[in-house]
This record gives sequence, C-alpha cells and structure tokens, in this order.
Amino acid sequence: MSLAAWEPSPAQQERLRVARRMRLRSWSLATVSALVVFGILVVGVVSSPGWETVRTTFFDWSAARDALPDILGGFWEYNIRLFLIAEPLILVLGLAVAAARVSTSPLLMPVRLLAIAYTDLFRGLPTILVVFLVCFGVPALNLQGVTNSLFWLALVALVLSYGAYVAEVFRAGIESVHPSQVASATALGLTRAQALRHVVVPQAVRRVLPPLLNDFVSLQKDTALVAAVGLLDALGSASDTANFTFNYTPYVVAAALFVALTVPLARLTDWVGRRMYERERAGAR
Repeated sequence: MSLAAWEPSPAQQERLRVARRMRLRSWSLATVSALVVFGILVVGVVSSPGWETVRTTFFDWSAARDALPDILGGFWEYNIRLFLIAEPLILVLGLAVAAARVSTSPLLMPVRLLAIAYTDLFRGLPTILVVFLVCFGVPALNLQGVTNSLFWLALVALVLSYGAYVAEVFRAGIESVHPSQVASATALGLTRAQALRHVVVPQAVRRVLPPLLNDFVSLQKDTALVAAVGLLDALGSASDTANFTFNYTPYVVAAALFVALTVPLARLTDWVGRRMYERERAGAR
C-alpha cells in the first residue's frame, strides 16, 4: 500500500503565493528605483555643458583601443604578478610577526620588541613612501648580492607595508580565541607552541578571513604605486600614453582593469563574511 505524496495545505499554498508576490514586488521596486536614479545621473552628466569635452578626453574609443595592449601588458607584467607573489609572502610574514607578538617566553623578548617596532613603524608610514625608500634607498647602499631590480624592490616594499597590517589582523584573531582553548590543549600534553599551531591559529585564521581578504583587495589596488618609481605597470603605461597623446582615456582603461579585478575579490569577501555569519548563527541555535 503506497502512501499518497505529501502536498502543502491550501493555507500554506496561499502563504507561498503571497511570499512570491511580495518578493516580486520588492525586486520590481528595487529595479525601477535603481533605473530611475541612474537614468537621472546619466542624463545629468550627458546634458552638462562640458560633456562633449569630457567624452573626447576621457572616453575616446579609438584612444582606448590603441592604448589597451600596452596597458594590459603592464597590468599582467607588474600588477597581477606583484599581487600573486606578494600575497603568500605577506601571509607568512604577518603570521610570524603576530605569533612573535603574542609569545610570552622571556627568551623571545627581543623578538617581541622587534615585532612591535616593525608593526608600529610600517603602519605609520604611507605605502608609497615605503616604495620610494626601498626602491631608491636600497640601490644607493651598493650592497653586494642584493638586487637592484625595481620589480623585486617594489615587491619587498609592498610586503613590508602590508605585512604590518596583516600581522595586526592575525594578532586580533589569535587574541580572540578564548584562553580556555590553550588551557585545554596544555592539559592534553601539548606545549604552548603546539597549542598555538594546532588549536589557536586555525581558529584565528577562520575568524579573520574576511578582513584578510579586504586587505588583499587593497593590495591589488596599491600595486599601482609602483608606477611612481618608473615601472610601466598599468598606471605607468597609461600615464606614458596619455602624456604622448594628450588624451586621458588610457587612465580610464587602466581604472577599468583594476575594477574588473577588485570587484570579484570584493564580492568574494562579502560571500565569505556572509557564510561565516550564517555558520555562527546556525551554531548558536
């Protein structure tokens, strides 16, 4: 004897229809309001007296087409490569500095003081100033065995600057783990270093993942600072082309490339944060 398939009651079906109508109404209102607002903005900009000058100076399609190959090449050669190489180095440096700052061993006091001095110094310096100091200062020292390549020096500058910020993010995550976790790990026979590695750090990394991703979104944008020391990245190539053609469209092309890369990273950050929030809510129930 087979059981009849379950079907929602008429009242439940009516509630579902009402909910669908409300969602459709909300989406319709949001779409219409967005189209109206953005339409007004577009009409206001296009109808302004200087729009024709702005269009030819910043939105010239032929100038964009001519400048794109050089800008795209610089974007891949410097901006993306710097980002991909710097990111894991920053994570390692930041975690090491954070671990040194939260250490309690008297023997590690010099290391702890160096970690504090490093984070205070490089969080206080503007990133572009760090790029200038490293890229121009290190070659002036004439050190044997040290590269004078602006690419690698710029990479070092970005790692030093962002490593200080990431170290503080890691430290906040480590200190957010309740001390009972360390006490429990110690009671099970783990040393403090083992407890930090196997118990505290994994929890801390999960907690600080959204702010870490935000830092890397900022890092991707700040790779453009290397143009200040003469590297022809996306911004440097755009500036070089704009100075030659007296047209600012290459800057818009470079901006579009950065936006095309940072927006997906920003949405990934939002998704990770939302997922972690939902997990915390589910665990609290």
